[in-house]
Amino acid sequence: MAMAASEIEALIKAALPDAEVTMQDLAGDNDHWGAVVVSEVFRGLSRVKQHQIVYAALRGRMGGELHALALQTSAPT
Repeated sequence: MAMAASEIEALIKAALPDAEVTMQDLAGDNDHWGAVVVSEVFRGLSRVKQHQIVYAALRGRMGGELHALALQTSAPT
């Protein structure tokens, strides 16, 4: 079962309340998503750590309900 963009966004925002999240359906199948996540929490952190924070927010759904997520993360400019 695929995850809706709104569900992915809600999980991310629950963990990162200040986050600006932009979702894009990369394959038109609600199963391969792209997400741009901007949060002050990411400031000073490596890209790997930023992505780990987002994956943790998804509570184990990566690889199951959510097949693929291409992430772009950054702190606000």
